[in-house]
Amino acid sequence: MLGKIISHYKIIELLGKGGMGEVYKAVDMKLDRFVALKFLPPELNQNQENKQRFIEEAQAASFLDHRNLCTIHQINETEDKQLYIVMAFYEGKTLKEIIEEGELSPKDAVDIAIQIARGLAAAHAKGIVHCDVKPGNIIVTTEGIVKIVDFGLAQLKGKTTGSQVISGTVTYMSPEQVQGFEVDQRSDIWSLGTIIYEMLFKIQPFHGPSSYDILDSIINKR
Repeated sequence: MLGKIISHYKIIELLGKGGMGEVYKAVDMKLDRFVALKFLPPELNQNQENKQRFIEEAQAASFLDHRNLCTIHQINETEDKQLYIVMAFYEGKTLKEIIEEGELSPKDAVDIAIQIARGLAAAHAKGIVHCDVKPGNIIVTTEGIVKIVDFGLAQLKGKTTGSQVISGTVTYMSPEQVQGFEVDQRSDIWSLGTIIYEMLFKIQPFHGPSSYDILDSIINKR
């Protein structure tokens, strides 16, 4: 993909990949600015449910306009029918990287937590639950501004993806989420609580040798 031109975007760097897409840094050749392009993986692009889920990610995030939430510019499709979202590109580090580097003071942790809470409050006010709030989905810009990204698991109230599969990152899931129950904004608040704990104590509150041990800890030892 590197060097490829999609519409008027030139791809220059792979930023990351996950179960619901790959994200690349690109140059918007019309507006002369950097953007981030998120592509639905080719193997999932043939699945109508996954395509719909990807579209709902863009729709959910595009409803939001807040300092602490990622800005969505556009959703489009390549010539070979691969869906992608054009998002704002932010210079900075993920909260995951910052925690791993061990440079986070209690004061900084509080400031980051407040900004995450404000962003989530804005999303919740629009009826949107993120469902995968974790340090890897939090960017702290070089100016110290928190941006919540990747609404790939977001749920619009009153909408479903037609799947009861548990979605999210196990360590940060709420008890309702790990048990496959319907979730609301309280699930995101739980996830924020786990992030605050990790920022302050440098360890995840629920951990174990296997996913089963982590799930058991969340359900029975909270």
